[in-house]
Formats: sequence, C-alpha cells, structure tokens
Amino acid sequence: MTMSEKTTPSQTPIAVVGVGALFPGSTTETGFWSDILAGNDLVTDVPAGHWLIEDYYDPDPSAPDKTYANRGAFLPEVDFDPLAFGVPPNIMPATDSAQLLALIVAQRVLQDAANGQFAAIDKERISVILGVTSAQELLGSMVSRLQRPIWEKALRDAGLPESQVIECCQRIADEYVPWQESTFPGVLGNVVAGRIANRFDLHGTNCVTDAACASTFSAISMGVNELRLGQADMVITGGVDTMNDIFMYMCFSKTPALSKSGDCRPFSDQADGTMLGEGIGMVALKRLDDAQRDGDRIYAVLKGLGSSSDGRAKSVYAPVSEGQARALTRAYDQAGYPANTVELVEAHGTGTIAGDAAEFAGLKLAFDADREEDANAWCALGSVKSQIGHTKAAAGAAGLFKAVMALHHKVLPPTIKVDRPNPKLNIEESPFYINATLRPWVRDSSHDRRASVSSFGFGGSNFHLALEEYTGAN
Repeated sequence: MTMSEKTTPSQTPIAVVGVGALFPGSTTETGFWSDILAGNDLVTDVPAGHWLIEDYYDPDPSAPDKTYANRGAFLPEVDFDPLAFGVPPNIMPATDSAQLLALIVAQRVLQDAANGQFAAIDKERISVILGVTSAQELLGSMVSRLQRPIWEKALRDAGLPESQVIECCQRIADEYVPWQESTFPGVLGNVVAGRIANRFDLHGTNCVTDAACASTFSAISMGVNELRLGQADMVITGGVDTMNDIFMYMCFSKTPALSKSGDCRPFSDQADGTMLGEGIGMVALKRLDDAQRDGDRIYAVLKGLGSSSDGRAKSVYAPVSEGQARALTRAYDQAGYPANTVELVEAHGTGTIAGDAAEFAGLKLAFDADREEDANAWCALGSVKSQIGHTKAAAGAAGLFKAVMALHHKVLPPTIKVDRPNPKLNIEESPFYINATLRPWVRDSSHDRRASVSSFGFGGSNFHLALEEYTGAN
C-alpha cells in the first residue's frame, strides 16, 4: 500500500474471521444457518420452563399484571459441563444462564478464529466486548426474595396468626435461590464478558454495552474502534440475551409492542407487533490486513459502521426515520460506496406497525439519495425476526450472522410470513423487494456483493453496518 493509498483509521476495513451462534431451533452455527435457509418458523408456545401461561396470560391487553402474548422463540436445551469451563458446580444456581451459555459460544468463536489452534495464539491483545442489556433474569429472582417484609405485612393484615405468617413466608422464600457469595457476580451483565476473558485468559478490554435492542451493534462499534485505533488485535463481540421471562413479556406487553395474533411478520400487511426471542451471537473481528497476513478464513469484510441518535422527538421510544437515515448515510460514507450498490439489507424489522413504517421511510431516505432515475427494485429486504422473533440485545447479532453467511455463501436468504407487503409502504415504488425464497446471489462484475444490517434501540440509538464479500487479497 502506497502512502497515497493509506486509509485513515475510520476507513480501515475489518475482517470477520470467526462466527458463533446459539439461537432458537439449533445449538450450532450450522444448524442456525440451515434453519435460516429453510425458512423454518421457530416461534412456539411459551414452554413451561420459562413461565406458565395459565399464571400470566390474558388476551385483554389492559388486564393488570398479565401479558396478552403466549408465544415466542426459545433456546433448545443445551448441555453445559461446568467443570469444562472452570465453573464450580455449586455456584450454578446463583449464576445467570447468560453467563454460562456465552462461554459455549465464545469458545466456538475463538476456535473458529484460530483455526482450531486457540491454545497457541497470543491472547495479550484480544478483547471481548458484548451487547448485554442491564437486567439479567436471575436478578429478578433475587430481588423477589427480598420482598419478604411485604409478604409478612400482607399476611398479618389479613389476620393470620404469627406462626402461619412465618411458615408461609418461609415456604415462599424457599422457592427462590438463596443469597450466597457467588450471587453478586452471578447477576451482573458485565460478567458475561468477564467470565469469557477469565476462562480463556484474554488480556484486552472486557466489558458490555447497553443500547437496548441495538446493544450488539453498540458493542461492535466499540470493538471496531479498538481495532482501528490499534488498541486490540482481535475482538470477540456480539450480543447475548437469554431473558425471555415474564418480566420481559410484561415490559413489551404494556408498551404495547407484542403481536396480538401471536406472530412476527415484518413489513407485512398482516403485521401487528413483534414476538420475543432469545439467543447469543458472536463474531471475531480483526483488521483485514492482519487477517490476510495471518492466513485467516475471512467470512466477510466490514467496510462501514454508522451510528446516530434521533435527538429530540415526540417520545423517548418513538422511532424517527430521519435519525435512522443518518446512521445509514454515515455507514456508506465510511464504506466509500453508495447505497445503490447494496443488494441485501437485513433490517431491524420488528413487525410493529409504527417501527416498520419508520424504518422503511428511513431506508428510502438513504437509498433514494443514490437511486438512479427509473431504477428497478434491486435490494432484497428481510428480517430474521420473522423466524426467531426479536432477540432484544442479541437482535443485531442474529441479523449480522444472517448477512455475513449470505455473503460468504453467495445466497439471498428468505424472509418468511410476508405474503403481501404492507401497501402503506408503497414498496413497489422503492429500491426494495421482500425476498421470500432462497435464491443464489447472482450479479455482474461491476462491484463485489454488498449487504447491510440495521439495529435500533429504545432511546433513539441507531446503528447500521455496511458489509462486503471477501474475494481475496487485492
């Protein structure tokens, strides 16, 4: 590279050299990719192991302390050997499942990135930065155990004798995990990253970021900055969300954002809300020059990352099209190519009427700026949420995995449940079409295959990634 060709830090291309996924339907990356390609619908009734439908479900959205949703997408059972990951078996009940399952995915990503030789690589400058929302499932259980004074007061006010008050409250308390030394680290979101760094002896940064449903991409943004500034040589990043408990359902029900019909249909004329999912997705990132030097397998190249805030809006959680368009435009400016060369967009695509409309308007704002007159629809638009629901902090990780694998395998994956696009979007007058079937990604030689992924979070946090296929060293 000559001096005149030297890129600035913000333009340094980033290679995806490892992938890991644990999402509904399968326990492996290969299985998840197969589910995506097959268009499998992985939304089911809520399993009893999460919460009981008869306890909390009411079809009336206004029913107090009830959710009007009884479906979602859930992780399959996963075998976890605590001793293999250095976790004392006796602390398992006091450790959130997110921390434990993330160890499994991180191990697979690290082995993938190291071509099976992880034990031999230098760990001094490997960071782990993950998107994890602040609340973890175990925290709710431990807080509930602290409500004993309220139980006692209610029972005494009801006239129960003191002996029964004590007995009843002890029975309730026994339903919860007792407090112990390992409880504090076991409920903390940042320890999801901390356990990975600890177990695999990584000496770079370890932390988590919270941008609500855009948490994955806020973590990737920080990780990319570390690579571009030379503060790390590899970053393990992505999103972790195993919180599909009744608390999360209540949050989305009372917003309200969940589908009354029990399904997630992004951009469809039948869309009426989202469905909740859970999962973990991670990637290993390196500077492209380093990855080529080291002979790494490169799945795709991250060329641009744009972020923005909505600024002042009608409410703190109402999406703003112009704010989202800013993130897209900034991503393509950094990537160095126009939006009209992008042929696949994996949207945030939650299936909520207002959210999809705002997102589609933002996409049009960014893409129409580069649209050639009378150009036909050239860009496939989709959302993996149609298959696995909204995985919240891991939503961007699921979409990124889909886009990276699409580039790697040169296919356009399907988006299901969109028999007819929402007519109010006027999609036929846009650069986009809903890709409903698996198709080979055939194109001319004017430029490499390019895909993009969006992720947006409550509070106006907007992120957009611009990706390109890897065709070898130039």
